[in-house]
Amino acid sequence: MGLRRRRLLTPYLLLVPGLAWLVVFFLVPALTQLYVSLQDGNFEIGYTFQWNWATYSEAIADYDEQFLRSIRYAGTATLLAFLISFPLAYFIAFKAGRWKNLMLLLIILPFFTSYLMRTVAWQTILSDNAFVTERLRDVGLVAEDGRLLATTNAVVAGITYNFLPFMALPLYVALEKIDRRLIEAATDLYASRWQAFRRVTLPLALPGIFAGTLLTFIPAVGDYINAQLLGTSRQYMIGNVIQSKFLVVTDYPAAAALSFLLMGALLICVFAYARVLGARNLEEAVV
Repeated sequence: MGLRRRRLLTPYLLLVPGLAWLVVFFLVPALTQLYVSLQDGNFEIGYTFQWNWATYSEAIADYDEQFLRSIRYAGTATLLAFLISFPLAYFIAFKAGRWKNLMLLLIILPFFTSYLMRTVAWQTILSDNAFVTERLRDVGLVAEDGRLLATTNAVVAGITYNFLPFMALPLYVALEKIDRRLIEAATDLYASRWQAFRRVTLPLALPGIFAGTLLTFIPAVGDYINAQLLGTSRQYMIGNVIQSKFLVVTDYPAAAALSFLLMGALLICVFAYARVLGARNLEEAVV
């Protein structure tokens, strides 16, 4: 094999391990789930493949409320994570100085603890007799007979907390890459600090905003731990329904159909979001 031919083939050969991984651990399970979603029957008598597309329409009709609730909770948590993370990432990137590494460590420090344990800790923080709840009652933000735990606010707060690092880190990376001379040039051309931020910093941070939003919103939509531990059945999300269908009801076709519908809804949201921000930001976010 000639040198030129080897150079042409090398990039494709390097793709083989990654492609094999995706085929074995993504494509095969996805096709298996598609096969399961088109089956008919029940756990007692068994399931048979019947091209049962009605499972999808029934899933939408029965659980449209949980779908919409999941998107609403995840969207709210993503927005809150952005509002918290952007000032934090901006400060670390531009102002933290020698404290930068310490602050980044503090952001990722929660990952040293189990996701489940972190959520259980929020049960204690938001319990009826906890310090936070008592102080909020004192200032009138919570009624005397009101509570924080087992409410929508608790679920959204838990999701926001658990996925906050997924928003903060991409924002920091995008802001860190900004050439400070561009901001100085904007101010030299008589732009105010707000104008320089709006016309220079914010557009250059769009790849980080795009990546952080996707990394936060996508797992948040499918989350079920926060609704399970911090909410009630009135706050259950589509992830709770899928988990129950798989492990409790053992209605595997319905669970698989719901999983595919959720994946399809997420793909539509991602493509629409990419369309709004532009393909260039998607490419830069990936890089």
